[in-house]
Formats: sequence, C-alpha cells, structure tokens
Amino acid sequence: MLSLQKAGKRFGPRTLFLDADWLIRSRERTALVGANGAGKSTLMKILAGQESLDYGTVERMRGMSIGYLPQEGLSLTGRTAFEECLTVFDDLRAMEGECERLAAQLADLDHASPEYDSAAERYSLLHERLLALGGYALDAQVGAILTGLGFGKEDWPRPTGEFSGGWQMRIALAKLLLAKPNLLLLDEPTNHLDLEGILWLETAIQAANACLVVTHDRYFLENVATQMMEVNSIYPQSAFQVKGNYSEFLERREEFLEAQTKQQESLATKVRREVEWLRRGPKARTGKSRARIDSAGRLIEELSAANIRSRTATAQIDFTASDRKTKRLIEAEGIAKTLGGNRLFRNLNLTLSPGARIGLVGANGSGKTTLLKILEGIEAPDEGTVKRADRLQIVSFAQDRGAHLDPELSLRRTLCPDGDSVIYRGRPIHVAGWAKRFLFRDEQLDMPVSRLSGGERARVMIARLMLAPADVLLLDEPTNDLDIPTLEVLEDGLLEFSGAVVLVSHDRYLLDRVSTTVVGLNGGEGKVFADYSQWEASRNEPAADRAVVQSARVAAPADGPRKKLAYLEQREWDAMEETILEAEQELAARQQELQAASSDPKRVGEAYEKVQEAHRRVEELYARWAELEAKVAR
Repeated sequence: MLSLQKAGKRFGPRTLFLDADWLIRSRERTALVGANGAGKSTLMKILAGQESLDYGTVERMRGMSIGYLPQEGLSLTGRTAFEECLTVFDDLRAMEGECERLAAQLADLDHASPEYDSAAERYSLLHERLLALGGYALDAQVGAILTGLGFGKEDWPRPTGEFSGGWQMRIALAKLLLAKPNLLLLDEPTNHLDLEGILWLETAIQAANACLVVTHDRYFLENVATQMMEVNSIYPQSAFQVKGNYSEFLERREEFLEAQTKQQESLATKVRREVEWLRRGPKARTGKSRARIDSAGRLIEELSAANIRSRTATAQIDFTASDRKTKRLIEAEGIAKTLGGNRLFRNLNLTLSPGARIGLVGANGSGKTTLLKILEGIEAPDEGTVKRADRLQIVSFAQDRGAHLDPELSLRRTLCPDGDSVIYRGRPIHVAGWAKRFLFRDEQLDMPVSRLSGGERARVMIARLMLAPADVLLLDEPTNDLDIPTLEVLEDGLLEFSGAVVLVSHDRYLLDRVSTTVVGLNGGEGKVFADYSQWEASRNEPAADRAVVQSARVAAPADGPRKKLAYLEQREWDAMEETILEAEQELAARQQELQAASSDPKRVGEAYEKVQEAHRRVEELYARWAELEAKVAR
C-alpha cells in the first residue's frame, strides 16, 4: 500500500533515519516502536503527507485514503460529539440523495442511454460504498463506537469544546474508525484511553484494512501487531522489521543483536591483528603492503561505525526513599467520595506500608485521580478518615504535566531552578550531568520545555521527582509517551523503591510486574485483586464468582480487647505468601486441565469442579490473609 525508498530525514543536527526502505502492506497491522526522539511521529507525519522527506521518495497506492490521528495538537470543529462523527458521512449522504433522484428517473426512460447508464453505475458504486461504511445503520454504528471509547449517552449532545484534549482525541479516533480509510495511522492512541477503551480498541482495530500504530503498550503490541518495526540507527536502513507480534520481535531482535556482537568481535580481532602489523613497521612499503594499510584503515573505520551503532542508552531512574520504618504510612478507613452526583467509591479501606505497591484501575471518571488527591491530603473524603504518619513525605506525579511545567522555561532552569547543580541523595550533580542521566543532550539545555516531546517532558517530571526523598510515591499516569526502554527502567526503579507506591496506569504490563495488589474502582466498594490479570478476568465473571478481597485491610470488630498473633497464627502468617502462591499455581494448573478437556464432554464436568474448588481455596486464603494482616497492623 505504501513504501519509502532510500528515504532520509534530519531534525536539526540529528539524522532520524537514513537510506530507509520500508513497506506497509494491505491487511497488516504494523506496530512502530523506538526510543523517544527516534523519529516515529515525524515518520507518521511524512506518511500522512504533512511533512516531506529530505531525500528519497514515498509511494502510495493510487486512490488510497489515509486516516491520521496525531499524538497531540488536534483541533475539532465545535459540533457535538455525535455530530462530529456524523460529518464523516455528510458528503456521502449528499451524493447518495443525488444518485437516488437520478436512479428514480431510470424506471421511465431508455436504459440504453449512455447518460443514464453512467448515472446508474455511479449510484451503484456509491451504494456499495455506503454499505461498506455501514451508512444505512449509521446512528447505531456511531453509538457503538462512542460507547466503546468510553462516551456515555449523556456525552453525545455535548459540544466538543467542553471536552478535555484527551476526550477530543477520542472523538477524532471515532471519526477515523467510522470512515474506514485504506490505511490508519495512529500515533500513541492508547495514551487517551482507559483500560476498558484499550481492550475495545484492540478488537476494533483488527477490522482495519491496514494500520500503522505507534505505541509503547506491550500487551497491545502482543495482541494486535502482525508486523513489528523498530526505528533505531543501530540497524541497517535505520529500522528492524519482523513479521509477527511483540514476543516474536523480541526473539528475532535478540538473534540479530547477538549475531551483530559476534561480527563486531570478529572485526575487532582483525583490527588488532592489523594494528600489530602496522606497529612492526615493515621496511619495504610495497604495493601489497600499501594495500594492506588501506585495508586496515577501512577495518578501523568499520569497527568505529559498528561501535557507534551499538551504543544504546537508557534513562537512569532511581527514586530516593526516606527509609523510615513506620509500618503504617497512610491509613484510609471507610472513605467515600461523590462528585457531580456520581458516586466514585465508598467504604474503601487502604493501608500503605513500606514496600506496598498498589495499582489503581477503572474507567475514566471512576475516581482514580481523586483517590490519589485524598491520600495526599489535597481533597477530603465525604465519609471516613485518612491518617498519615507524622512528617510524612509524599512525592506525586500529576497526569496533567502542562500544569506543572512552564512551557517557556528552559530545560536547564526546569531541572535546576537555582545555580548550576542539583542535590541528589546529599551530593551535588551538575545540571548537565543530571540531564544526561535522562538522555538529554547538551544542546537541549537551553531549549524551552515546549519544544520537548511528550516522552521527554515525562522524563523531566521524573527527574524532578527523584530529587525529593519520599515515604510514598503517588503516580498518576507516569508512563504516557515513555518509550519501552525507559518503561523498563521505571519498572525496576519502582520495584527497588523501599517506600509505598500508589500507581495509576493503563500500562497493563507495568501493573502486572510492579503491583503487589490492584484496586478496581467501579462506582461501588473498591475491590482489591492480587494483580491486574485477576481484575481483567473478573470483568467477565458473575459477581458471585469473583475471587476478590473487599479492602486492602479488613477492619476488626470495635469491641473486645486487641490481640497480637498467637503462636500458630504467627506461623500461618509467615507462610501465607508461599501458601497463596502454591494455591494460585494449583488454580492455574486446573484451568489448563479444563481447557484441555474442552473437547471431551465427559471430562469437562469433573475438570470444572476442580477449577471451582481451587478458586474457592484461593479466595479463602486471601480473606484469611486480610484477617491476619488486620491483627498485625494493630
């Protein structure tokens, strides 16, 4: 459908890609990955016809339509959300009406007339086009797409100007999905969606004729991509393409890099041998020896280029913990909150202790950001109490970065408001060195923040957070726009942080890897799950079958003396984590047996009973864990 041939593009002094030969084929869902600043968004603009190459060519299939969703900077007309989507069909409906009038005249006229044969043919083609777009069920289709992207019916008549930028991006995405172009270009579409919306988009995007999507959501890459392409100067033609999804891409890339390392080692051996020969200084400089000298020079240049290509840098993220030993940093008891007449949550109990990493999940508007503000003390709950340890140090990462970064301020002054050095863990570090730790170049120091990419602004926020010692980290969507290498370093930093973490993110892989528990908000009592996967599975289960704990800390009866753990209870508590792990492994094994027995009706019933029994065992253990934890917390 589309190809780049010998393509090159520079951004200031930097070369984004060089001599690129890339293909996008029909019926393929190509995922584009790469480090922040590698040129992914620039490439999307080039393919969409909004920017030009410095050299090389872009060839597009004749007559093809392209739908482009930019990462930011989108503006809509100001119609209502529903009307905005209907504009996709305005011209088509007008042409349909004209053709219907012409077709009605055909019944009484000579069908052999070339003029009317042309009209009939035109009507037929438009009729097929309208059917392909679903025009005859347009209202239902618009409603289904808006609902899938998280819009309630009460949102449909609202003017688009009343929606936030993220919601306006959803409306633009709805229009693209309705228009069904030959090629969809989507730049970070998951940034603007909650988890429900991402799951819906994974299904919707599979109906596209062809799609090129930029995303760092690793589960999305695994579930959707049929082809992967990484933009990176270490590869020939500045890109590495693999047929398959993300896990296949990782395997093929590892093989490529391993082969490249072996080739580089062989080249280094040859260079050392030639250097030794040059140092011996042969007396006779014959034509043969001069040719060898020239060959040695080429080998050295080749090795130097290979070393440059192999250099990959990642940000260094290591949050500063206060290392206080207080067992209960924040304790929320029976808290509830209602906004605009909508109940966000009620009767929610949370205890944050050192080492706890809680993931908050739920639809947009379910109260995740509000709950973070309550834990921080910015807002008060309608009911319940929140107790914080004395002199508690809380560091928060706000979802709205624009409100916390001055776009006109230079990167230098944003990272270091005063002087030339920052203080990290009690020692000074020059601002240039601190910036390099987060992959900023020297020439960017005096650049205004407004000229940084979304991922670069996220790294600025993280750099500022790392300077403050913290007992508790409250992170609201810190992963938006971060590339995969930086995400992996962020995950490691959170896992090594000794304080407590509350994390709002739609990055399912990060939630699964980092969170010790996941709290699902759904307008009722916040439910606590062992991990993200358990929460996702529970969405499709009847409420009675959901293995959840209703709060992170179960409240004990108010009357009666408080007791410490008895000897047998203490032994049970010490072994509880391992016991739960064994029970979950048992459940997983029983679920695999059930799946294997699906073709044998005689075995299915027995296998299902074993799954239910293992499920009840896990549920009982989590309930007992919460009961013992309540005693320990006293």
